[in-house]
Amino acid sequence: MQIESLHRGSDSPYVDRVWRGRTCGVGSMTSVATSTWELVFWEDEGVGHAAVRGPETTASTVPITGDSEAFGITFAHGTSMPHLPIAGLVDGELESPRVTGRTFALRDDVWEIPDLDDAEFLVRKLVGAGVLVRDPLVDEVVWGGIAKVGSRSVQRRVAAATGLTQGAIRQIHRAREAAVLLGDGAAPLDAVHRLGYYDQPHLARSLQRFIGRTATQLQQRDAAAEPMSLLYKPREPVGS
Repeated sequence: MQIESLHRGSDSPYVDRVWRGRTCGVGSMTSVATSTWELVFWEDEGVGHAAVRGPETTASTVPITGDSEAFGITFAHGTSMPHLPIAGLVDGELESPRVTGRTFALRDDVWEIPDLDDAEFLVRKLVGAGVLVRDPLVDEVVWGGIAKVGSRSVQRRVAAATGLTQGAIRQIHRAREAAVLLGDGAAPLDAVHRLGYYDQPHLARSLQRFIGRTATQLQQRDAAAEPMSLLYKPREPVGS
């Protein structure tokens, strides 16, 4: 089975990344853990679908039953939808009840499905309508910023906007960074020292849990292993 993907960053503080992918053939894919949620559009056997997909706390295997195309907007930490608490979507998704041609339903309104080049236009419309809101403190503290409020308030705001704890977000980020380093040829011991793992067994457990791969598989880009979902080094936020 083949997977083709294209992705880019964004200058919108609400958006982490925009991506497009295509699968060909029958098989399965490893979906790696991610601490962000996304709005995903895909076509399966000529039928269009749209869904809000929550953060994934572990790597999982996803079956692929044929040729399909997908497009997604991955939102930055701190971006959320007041009408749809993200905590209820962790390790799950909620599909739109109506997808017709180039439109989809979200919060009882109909919106035009964007493409890779105009995703931010849809985001601006969603923000203007109050469907999307942003808590800039969340993005700041996730990346190590110092909050001017108490720790309990920070914990509540991070959980409300992401569905996860700060600790869980950092573990997922570290595993993804390690996977990218190893894929670029770094030695496991180098990844241990650079990313603050206790030792190589600690790194190995993290990779297995969040990436679904061993260090050796990532280094050798094991052709026998099933394809992985989009994997890239988490980026620091675009400004508040």
